[in-house]
Amino acid sequence: MLRRREPVPFAFLAEADRFRSNVTPPPPQRASAGEMAGRWLMGLTIVAGLVGSLLIGMPALSQDQPPSQTQQSQASQGH
Repeated sequence: MLRRREPVPFAFLAEADRFRSNVTPPPPQRASAGEMAGRWLMGLTIVAGLVGSLLIGMPALSQDQPPSQTQQSQASQGH
């Protein structure tokens, strides 16, 4: 007994696995020199931004010296 597939709203989706085209797609176009330069500049800008933000943020993340008695707030001293 043959079982039919469950009906779907778009019949072409159910039959897509059986369809094979004999037409080859055109080869992708090569990027021009300007497009390649733009991609490189965009990549370098993103990397430079990440490195710059890391360098600027590093002093805030460093714990070089423990807080001294003079740097404590007045609330910790009971005032």
